[in-house]
Amino acid sequence: MTSRRQFLTTTAAAGFSLPLLAAQDKPPKVSANDKIQIALIGCGGMGQGDARSSTATGLTKLVAACDCYDGRLTHMKEVYGPLIFTTKDYQEILARKDIDAVIIGTPDHWHSRISIDAMNAGKDVYCEKPMVQHVDDGAPVVEAQRATNRIMQVGSQRVSSVIYQKARELYQAGAIGKLNMVEAWWDRNSANGAWEYTVPPDANTESCDWNTFQGRAPKTDWDANRFFRWRCYRDYGTGVAGDLFVHLFSGLHFITGAIGPTRVFAAGGLRFWTRRARSAHRPL
Repeated sequence: MTSRRQFLTTTAAAGFSLPLLAAQDKPPKVSANDKIQIALIGCGGMGQGDARSSTATGLTKLVAACDCYDGRLTHMKEVYGPLIFTTKDYQEILARKDIDAVIIGTPDHWHSRISIDAMNAGKDVYCEKPMVQHVDDGAPVVEAQRATNRIMQVGSQRVSSVIYQKARELYQAGAIGKLNMVEAWWDRNSANGAWEYTVPPDANTESCDWNTFQGRAPKTDWDANRFFRWRCYRDYGTGVAGDLFVHLFSGLHFITGAIGPTRVFAAGGLRFWTRRARSAHRPL
């Protein structure tokens, strides 16, 4: 069986990371099965995908989950067993000594706060992109990482992709010749692509912790659409830029070795998906 130390050595040598990075290379508190014990904070679609990717390696064990909706916590027990710890309060996750690291899959407006709290609690962090909701949130996260010396990885799939790694190798080897232009786009003409996710029939203030969900965002009355379709609202998300542009930019920067453009030019108009375009087999 691979040990924690061997896992770190292997991933570092490969230059490739999967959620979740292991605890730092130091004398570990080895669990009974010698796996990295992780918790998921934010059990929506992306969070659950990250948890599956992590546990599929056989090197991690998911022992706890946190979400503001009862239905997702129930689902986590169905998938990972009735013994995993579940809560709506992420501080209860951070207080547990048996958790080495956390995956943060919450709405964007919670990323910086939970990342900082987790590192200060001695946990390593895999935080879904974007790392923060607002630019001003970034510096405190970086400062917390430096002060605690914890692992802090931002979940940008293109930067972790073996496909993009190969593209980088080909580009650097000159295999494609001189780079003149890169064209990239997203085609998401569907309900899910427009962030109009299905709202569960039991969505209410008893099954959903609306107050905790809102966090630092402006307080509003209960709204199931805001809760389950939070990407549609500036109060909780980062819009197209944080949800989609970040993938295009991070992938481009990784392949070319760029850290950003010297000039930016934008042109176009208002583009949107309408309900008339919805596929008949995906009603809401």
